[in-house]
Amino acid sequence: MINLTISRECLADIKSDLEIIVVIDQQWKHPFVHDKKLLKKVGFGASQDEVCLLVERSRLYVGASSLQPEALRPAIASAVRSLLGKKAYKHIKVATYLTESTSTTSLQAMVEGIRLGSYSFTTYKSKKITSAIKKVTLSLEGYQPHTLSLEEAVAALHRGEIIADATNFTRDIVNTTPDDCYPQVMATIAKKLAKHATLNCQILKPKALRAEKMESLLAVARASRHTPRVIHLSHTPKNPKAVISLVGKGLTYDSGGLSLKPADFMVTMKSDKSGGSAVLGIMKAVAELNLPIEVHGFVGAVENMIGGDAYKPDDVLIAKNGKTIEVRNTDAEGRLVLADLLCYAQQEVKADYLFDFATLTGAAVVGVGHYTSAVMGKSEEIKSLVIQGAKASGELATALDFNPYLAKTLKSEIADICNISNTRYGGAITAGQFLSEFVDTTHQAKWAHIDIAGPAFVEHPWGENPHGASGAGVRLMLHTLEQIIQAHA
Repeated sequence: MINLTISRECLADIKSDLEIIVVIDQQWKHPFVHDKKLLKKVGFGASQDEVCLLVERSRLYVGASSLQPEALRPAIASAVRSLLGKKAYKHIKVATYLTESTSTTSLQAMVEGIRLGSYSFTTYKSKKITSAIKKVTLSLEGYQPHTLSLEEAVAALHRGEIIADATNFTRDIVNTTPDDCYPQVMATIAKKLAKHATLNCQILKPKALRAEKMESLLAVARASRHTPRVIHLSHTPKNPKAVISLVGKGLTYDSGGLSLKPADFMVTMKSDKSGGSAVLGIMKAVAELNLPIEVHGFVGAVENMIGGDAYKPDDVLIAKNGKTIEVRNTDAEGRLVLADLLCYAQQEVKADYLFDFATLTGAAVVGVGHYTSAVMGKSEEIKSLVIQGAKASGELATALDFNPYLAKTLKSEIADICNISNTRYGGAITAGQFLSEFVDTTHQAKWAHIDIAGPAFVEHPWGENPHGASGAGVRLMLHTLEQIIQAHA
């Protein structure tokens, strides 16, 4: 774990193994840029996230397009990531890069960049390449003049560390293989988290799930040797400003069931627990930040496998709210788990806001790409709130609108609704509209569905994210919760 500290000392007075210098908007004439001629000689153009290590000068340069958090966070992360495996650099120093309008947010983004960029998942490596960095000193000497106090800087550092560590916690769960992370393991992770972070924790096993009439969720789990779990974590401060429920799809592995996925599409399906993992990460940060809101996290931990007891296309399932579902594809299983989980969350908590997270559809990736979450729901206000939270956090999100014509494609001739539409187009939207059938009238105006299939797991580094799990949804929701707190102040 890297020790981050704030110092009033000027950079020149801080002894370190390496200095990170950010070149903002290719401003070569800035006093912080000491090696202009050498940088140009080696072809360093200072474009966003471009890195150049000058070993003989003990300086690492990285480009950023601006002083805004969304540019600084990936730039610092790229610089730190470039040092993975380099054992000579144990103590790093860096100035503060901020403007008066972005003071604490830009500093927090830098802290997040350091923590997120130093992440590596090496559990299954016999030779582990990790960061040798033990300490990073952030000097209050600034790229521009500022009035940020030591107390404000320390508070921003503390918040940035908690948010980044929660994101890395989520990444670890998602990256863990299905043989090592199945429903019971996710429940154990939740219990340990609750003990560490002083959260309340309740785990529902199959007997309790049957008593709750969560037959849709149980059907998906039927063919697996790993029995399902529903996890309920809660943070309940006195006199909360608002009550929020978070619901996460925790498919620890998804084979597609009898509607078996092609072999290539089964690879990376350990990532189908990203929504549930994000909820666990969010709850960790909520508790450690001790936010003045009541937050409940619900995770449906299930494995979708094949076998003699597998649920089948043509089955009709009865969801917790009594609606019947015609199964036409067993690979559309996440929405069946979320249907019961949403009903259970609304039964247990009368929330002011309801958000669900899921790697729900490949259609979302087709529609908005690998890096962007798709936000859906019936409330323009709630969708806008989430998108603003994404923008503030550095995550990417965009709205996909429901429409009545696509809703008709979910019609079933033998049940209340089909689990897939009768068209191959608009699959992310029809999945969201399916979920809306399990959100009651009280919560419809308070609910948003967040499809994180695009950014949750990408097989190359991007921005502040490594190969594999990104922890998508964690930073987005924590910034959304911050907006909710401000709105209810």
